[in-house]
Amino acid sequence: MGEKFPVCSASDVVRVIRKRGFVLTGQNGSHQKWRHADGRMVIVAMHGAKSIPMGTLKSIIEGAKLAPNDFR
Repeated sequence: MGEKFPVCSASDVVRVIRKRGFVLTGQNGSHQKWRHADGRMVIVAMHGAKSIPMGTLKSIIEGAKLAPNDFR
């Protein structure tokens, strides 16, 4: 069976990726660009306390090369 993805808001995602060494490098409107020193990059759309859609969260997790459990 596949891995279950958590339900997260954008602020939850930012908290996790910041702890993992990502740094905010730019913003265009509500979309923030986060980079890691090793070259990984993710875009996080900041839309208040709304949950991030599952497909978007999966893309962020894969782009950050983190495990879904890191977001629990």
